[in-house]
Amino acid sequence: MARQNNSDRSGNSFSEETKRAVWNKAQIVSDYDSTKTRKDLCGAWIDWDKYGNTAENGNGWEIDHIKPVSKGGGDELNNLQPLQWQNNRKKGDDYPASNYCTVSAK
Repeated sequence: MARQNNSDRSGNSFSEETKRAVWNKAQIVSDYDSTKTRKDLCGAWIDWDKYGNTAENGNGWEIDHIKPVSKGGGDELNNLQPLQWQNNRKKGDDYPASNYCTVSAK
């Protein structure tokens, strides 16, 4: 059975501690409350309370394995990053990944 998106190597949900640590890796934007809104590596807006939300062109985000699990990547914090969900899906299992930024700031 395939591992679900936004899950750890074992297919389990990430802990709140991991979720917060990954969120803290996102770009802080001046004049915005960094506990609620940030930007991912692609410059796409992400909202803390939209974790796991996959509304088209929305501010939902997921935890991405920089080196995908399918390529031997682990759940260590240095291998995890926050990505707007569409950017994460476009990146998929590419490694090294490029040209996956489909959504950026409006």
